[in-house]
Amino acid sequence: MCAYVLIAEDNERQAEALRQYLEADGHRAVVVHDGQSALDHALRSAPDLLVLDVMLPVMNGLQVCRRLREGSSVPVLMLTARTEEEDQLVGLELGADDYLTKPYSPRVLAARVRSLLRRAAATPDPGGIRQVGQLTVDPGRHEVTVAGRRVECTRAEFALIDAMSAQPERVFTRLQLLEVINGLDRTSTRRAIDVHVLNLRRKIEADPHRPELLVTVYGVGYKLTGGA
Repeated sequence: MCAYVLIAEDNERQAEALRQYLEADGHRAVVVHDGQSALDHALRSAPDLLVLDVMLPVMNGLQVCRRLREGSSVPVLMLTARTEEEDQLVGLELGADDYLTKPYSPRVLAARVRSLLRRAAATPDPGGIRQVGQLTVDPGRHEVTVAGRRVECTRAEFALIDAMSAQPERVFTRLQLLEVINGLDRTSTRRAIDVHVLNLRRKIEADPHRPELLVTVYGVGYKLTGGA
């Protein structure tokens, strides 16, 4: 598929190589070199995907991601030179859909871009609004509401809640949920799922510290239930 990809990378040589590789893969790519420009372009021109380096001048990639998620659900592939697991999880917690650790293979990056674009373009199954307790999931509209209140979800969060609402009370392992979001590096960490679940609980639970909808089944994984 041909997509508009915004690249935010301050290393001009790497940015140009990435632009050329993505254009050779059939996409239209635009490059910016600082975080403020990345945020401005993303909000103004609505790219299909943002490739976002963490270490950007003016505003770093984490700050860009946080600000972007206040009003946009554009898929974000974050690039980081940091290898610490916690640094990678912070990006996911702020709403990134996937990440790659530098140095990376251009072929792997292109595959991740294709995967995120396929997920974003996938036509939801219109077969049915799902009701689980006070939680409502509408795949056709890509909407989640709790007791009538609309909940803004990232694409990864929606993929999780959509899959779990289709089979309420089923216990999903972390590995199965990684399969659902279908973009994260399997070798990275299953803790990425814990971050997405934590974010969802903050959005759908009356008390995220005492979840009643998205609950933990200790030693196994998570399930979606109708609540108390």
